Amino acid sequence: MNYQPPSKLQAVVLDWAGTVVDFGSFAPTQIFVEAFAEFGVAVSLEEARGPMGMGKWDHIRTLCNQPQIAERYRAVFNRQPSDEDVTALYERFMPLQIEKIALHSAVIPGALEAIETLRGKGLKIGSCSGYPAVVMAKVVELARQNGYVADHVVATDEVPNGRPHPAQALANVIALGISDVAACVKVDDTWPGILEGRSAGMWTVALTCSGNALGLTYAQFKALPAEELAQERERITQMFEGSRPHYLIDTIVDLPAVIDDINARLARGETPQGS
Repeated sequence: MNYQPPSKLQAVVLDWAGTVVDFGSFAPTQIFVEAFAEFGVAVSLEEARGPMGMGKWDHIRTLCNQPQIAERYRAVFNRQPSDEDVTALYERFMPLQIEKIALHSAVIPGALEAIETLRGKGLKIGSCSGYPAVVMAKVVELARQNGYVADHVVATDEVPNGRPHPAQALANVIALGISDVAACVKVDDTWPGILEGRSAGMWTVALTCSGNALGLTYAQFKALPAEELAQERERITQMFEGSRPHYLIDTIVDLPAVIDDINARLARGETPQGS
C-alpha cells in the first residue's frame, strides 16, 4: 500500500493568548513582571515577552538565565537563581495569573467569525497554550462565555514536554482523530509555537500583529501609521525567520484565505514538510 498525502486540510490547532483571545498577549507577560517584582527583582515587559510561548515554568527559567536578570536576582539574594528559586517564582506567578486572567480575556476582533468560516470549510478546531491546566480551565470558561469553544484543548502541563516540542500539537491530532499531520495547520503568535507546529509536521501560520511580537492593544494597532506598521511587520517577520513559518498574517481574521491557499497546495501534492 502506498502513502497518499492528504488532499485537504482537516484541522487547525490554535494558540490562545494573542491568537484567539487577549489582543497583544498581555495576560501572561504583565503577570511575569508582577511576580518578579514581588521578589524585589525588576523585569521589564519587553524582557518578559522574550520567551513567550513556552510553558510558564520554562519561561521563568529562561528569564532567570538572562545575564541581566540573573544579576538583578543576585543583587537581591546574593546568589544566582536556582531551579528552586524558579519554582518559587512560578508558585507566585500562578495565583496572580488565575486572579487576573479575566482582565485580558476578550476575544480578538473578528476571531469568532473567522473560526466559524473555518468550521464551514469542514475543519476541526484544536487548541493549545503555554498555560498550565489550572489556568486554561479559567481561560476556556471565559472564552465560552464570550462565544468561543474549541473542539479540544491541551495545556502545557498535560504533555511530557511543552513548546517548542511537538507534543501539544500532536495530542490534538490524536484527540481529534486526524489522519495525517500534513492535514493540520498550527497558528501561533510566538516562535516556540511555530517551532511546535513545524516539529509536528504541520503547516504553520505566524501572527504578526495580534500577539506577543507587536505587543499592542487592538486600539493601538489600528492607530499605527501605515509606515510604522510596515516597519513593525518587517521586524516581526525577521524575528520569526528562524522558526520558518509557512505563512505570516496580521491576525486570525486573515486565516480563512490562507486555508484556501493551503488546500490548493495540498491538491497539487505539496506537503508542509517539503515547504
